[in-house]
Amino acid sequence: MRTIDLDKPEYFFNRELSWLKFNLRVLKEAEVTTTPLLERLKFIAITASNLDEFFMVRVAGLWDQVTNGVTTRDAAGLSPRRQLKEIAKAAHEQVKQEAKDLQQVLQELESVGGPVITTVAALTPSSREWLEEYYQEVIYPVLTPMAVDASRPFPFLANRTLNLAVQLLNNQEHEESMSVVQVPSVLPRLIEVEREKRRTFVFLEDVIANHAGDLFKGCKILDVVPFRVTRDSDLDVDEDDIEDLLREVEKSLRKRKRGAAVRLELGRSHNKKIKQFLEENLSLTEEEIYEMDGPLDATCFFKFAGLNGMWPWLYEPFVPQRPASIPEGTQDLFALIREKDILLHHPYESFDPVIKLVSDAAKDPAVLAIKQTLYRVSGNSPIVAALARAAENGKQVTALVELKARFDEANNILWARRLEQAGVHVIYGLVGLKTHAKIILIVRQEPDGIKRYVHLGTGNYNDNTAKLYTDLGLMTANDEFGSDASAFFNLLSGYSEPPVWNKLVMAPLGLREKIYSLIDNEIKVAQNGGKGHIIAKMNSLIDQPVIKKLYEASLAGVKIELIVRGICGLRPGLPDVSANITVRSIVGRQLEHSRIFWFGGGGSEQLFLSSADWMPRNLNDRVELFFPVENEQHISRIKALLKLYLKDNVGSHIMQSNGGYRRSTSRGEVVSSQNILYEQAQMAAIVDKIPMEARLRPSKRSSEEKS
Repeated sequence: MRTIDLDKPEYFFNRELSWLKFNLRVLKEAEVTTTPLLERLKFIAITASNLDEFFMVRVAGLWDQVTNGVTTRDAAGLSPRRQLKEIAKAAHEQVKQEAKDLQQVLQELESVGGPVITTVAALTPSSREWLEEYYQEVIYPVLTPMAVDASRPFPFLANRTLNLAVQLLNNQEHEESMSVVQVPSVLPRLIEVEREKRRTFVFLEDVIANHAGDLFKGCKILDVVPFRVTRDSDLDVDEDDIEDLLREVEKSLRKRKRGAAVRLELGRSHNKKIKQFLEENLSLTEEEIYEMDGPLDATCFFKFAGLNGMWPWLYEPFVPQRPASIPEGTQDLFALIREKDILLHHPYESFDPVIKLVSDAAKDPAVLAIKQTLYRVSGNSPIVAALARAAENGKQVTALVELKARFDEANNILWARRLEQAGVHVIYGLVGLKTHAKIILIVRQEPDGIKRYVHLGTGNYNDNTAKLYTDLGLMTANDEFGSDASAFFNLLSGYSEPPVWNKLVMAPLGLREKIYSLIDNEIKVAQNGGKGHIIAKMNSLIDQPVIKKLYEASLAGVKIELIVRGICGLRPGLPDVSANITVRSIVGRQLEHSRIFWFGGGGSEQLFLSSADWMPRNLNDRVELFFPVENEQHISRIKALLKLYLKDNVGSHIMQSNGGYRRSTSRGEVVSSQNILYEQAQMAAIVDKIPMEARLRPSKRSSEEKS
């Protein structure tokens, strides 16, 4: 192999700019005219929500680096300050596109007889009369105008709250002043107006702005401009210097709303005074101010799309099917798992078997212990309720609750306390590491001795997101998996030395090395004249050493097909280093979340599932699990799944060597992987209801054809 410097910045793409490309792909789904209109509107809301979190965490982190004088360049050669400039440029363009797409979708919605979102001024007199009553009775009592002058400083405005900046002229003293009115988040953002011929909504801030004169008697209203502040919301928890992690996280959560401002969204206006007033009081620069055409905070359209009567402009409800591998009416899930490993594919197949596994264990007299990791769970989690019942029933129950799961910290603190009250032994993992692994261990006393049942997954134990995210899960009673699961929990809950694993590979203790070894094996196959081949599906690929190892494999002739939904720091198709690598991203109705890794091995293939993406945080700073799939039927099924993803020409976007993406176009057959997978799950469930003898009996037509 010729010597090439694989550390060159031009061989890598910046993480933050790659993420913005991903968010743009999500936004582009709002422009697909064959998608129902309110589904398109939801993609705009998702884009806006994603961008909020990006500024609260990633941009805030870069500003911290700049403030602390950090000048270290990333793999792509960009310093923190340069990254902020490039981010601002790309984000400003994205925000402009979001406003255009929003206006287009709302216009189309109105044109097809859907609900109308309009201004107060455009309402009929009768509707304005109704709205006036609503304002006086509901809105006005909760408003608090806050003047800003020498005796009253600029008020603190919590993260992501919507506000109005009001420019005033005192009628007596003829002096200009500024005031702020917070738009109450306790009230509906979009108000449905009565007495209109068709369903009509107005924005809450528009109603308040139209009544600004009521709030400032004796003043002339010169201008009213809506604005919204995004603040640094990353937690700062020093785990090396605390005795109680739960209390420390709670304390950091209280600080979250008060972080430094990192973005100002401002309604488009020619009023330079209001802009300067906010810029100075929030200590922001010009590049941190985003002037918006249209309404601020498009996340409100999540609730709007979920209102009653919106079904004509939405997809039909997506109903997860019963897995074909679990016969209808199965009572003894443990017996079924003893007989064979069970592979689950969510959301096409229901998450209910996972809930049933824990619920059955909670009430089964033969179950002695249940151990489980919890990273993100739903607000009313049936799994957490089952763990509590199990403890109340006298079983040994251990739950590892990850308190530092970003933006789920408060929810996880609540669950941790409830589980402790029920008698569950709650642990918070290892100092300095987030526990991101997805695993359940159930220990059962059976006639022939102790038996361990294990569930391993690529996604969270969250019954809500399991209906939206694509994930794979494996249920097994394999003794080697059971032994590894016991060793894993002992390692997390005590002071056990890392074991010699049978099946599992754990980060940060060995997963990176395992990945290198698997890639090196493909390199050897190719160097020996064989066909090295890797197919890897994940959410993000940004780890520089792993990318370099993939470049080495490409140079050796290994064919590498990557399916990376989000961030990708690897540049495919570069003649020097990555000519044998392709990258595609699939964005669609479901969020692609499964992590699948297939290595051809020159005919000795190996297939793995994992909770981990190939990012530094997953390989270095998180507890993750990487596990093999060994059942031949399951391997064939997952390989077929990967091939389907590689054929997708509906939701697939192909990454170019310059970091840009182009949507895959259909030449001939249209292939939507997500639609096909749902249809396959439906067909499998239908076939499973047909008695076996009827399935085996030849049809009349086929008998006639043979004769």
